[in-house]
Amino acid sequence: MRVVMVSKALVVGAYQRKTEELAQLGVDLTVLIPPVWNDRRGTQQAEHLCTTGYQLREIPLRLNGNYHLHYYPTLSAELAALRPDLLHMDEEPYNLATWLALRAAAEQGVAATFFTWQNLHRRYPWPFARMEQANYRRSPLAIAGNQAAAEVLRRKGYGGEVAIIPQFGVDPALFAPAPAPAPASFVDHGPSAEVRIGYAGGLLPEKGLDLLIRACAGLDAPWRLLLAGEGEQHALLVALAGQLGVADRVIFLGRKSSGEMAAFYQGLDLFVLPSRTLPNWMEQFGRVLIEAMACEVAVIGSTSGEIPHVIGDAGLLFGEDDGDALTGCLRLLVHDSAQRARLGAAGRRRVLAHFTMRQIAEQTVAAYRRLLDLHQARRPR
Repeated sequence: MRVVMVSKALVVGAYQRKTEELAQLGVDLTVLIPPVWNDRRGTQQAEHLCTTGYQLREIPLRLNGNYHLHYYPTLSAELAALRPDLLHMDEEPYNLATWLALRAAAEQGVAATFFTWQNLHRRYPWPFARMEQANYRRSPLAIAGNQAAAEVLRRKGYGGEVAIIPQFGVDPALFAPAPAPAPASFVDHGPSAEVRIGYAGGLLPEKGLDLLIRACAGLDAPWRLLLAGEGEQHALLVALAGQLGVADRVIFLGRKSSGEMAAFYQGLDLFVLPSRTLPNWMEQFGRVLIEAMACEVAVIGSTSGEIPHVIGDAGLLFGEDDGDALTGCLRLLVHDSAQRARLGAAGRRRVLAHFTMRQIAEQTVAAYRRLLDLHQARRPR
């Protein structure tokens, strides 16, 4: 099975472990990525971290950072040269890049699929709605990252089959419990008696970090909050920490490479994802949760979107934007190291049962095989 996957998400080196797993399962795989991706979280340069068994190449990207209008000008020529059986466009169906890619695949007789996280039912104006419906017709099987995204596809008229598969899992060998002692580069942020609370991701309004800083400021035990990431709220959050008198306890680490993230989690006692649903966004998965859980770090999450389904019974949940409830969860775990250890162990068991890269790859290969069967059935006899 010859597969071409096009993915701006795979500029992140740790995510490329899935493509190594796909290759190990017998897929003749070429992955095409942009040299860099820009968004509200900052700039992500392409990494080449996990590249065994398949081809990973950078190709030009136009309108970089424009979520709906970016596209790959050489992709049609790439498909003609590579002659794959299947194109996996790792992109939403209402975007120009997906429409151009699936049109090129159709012209060349290549089976094609797309990926969607879109878990809110939103109607797009012309031409995006038209591109979306055209992509629905061209793909007899779609991949949805969660159940809510699959339901949105159905409500919007998608008539093909839907495989529900998270975009990425974790490599449990890389994201593993901390060695003793924990990595010094992160532990050195404050006295060892402090409980280290962490967050990773965009410094964005929808991530609820203002709520997290306020909740931490209400704790009655030593703590340190480590924030790994960049984004448009950086200055606002720095100012908020100063106003609350906790500027010395809130550490902004900036963006970390994917190769550094395991050490970041291993240096924590707690990890929090305090996302809040907005009119145009709801948490689609929360991959940072499974990374932290794989490292046996106790997690706390809000009830936004998919978070409760990811955490299950392996962490604590609080209602969106409920600062008192978040403070209560923090207080419970800050004062109970045994409970932190129990939840950390439960989190790793949950990841091993449901969210490894190998499991995601196996489900993806099964979807590819089904797509090829459906594509063959569509062809004129």
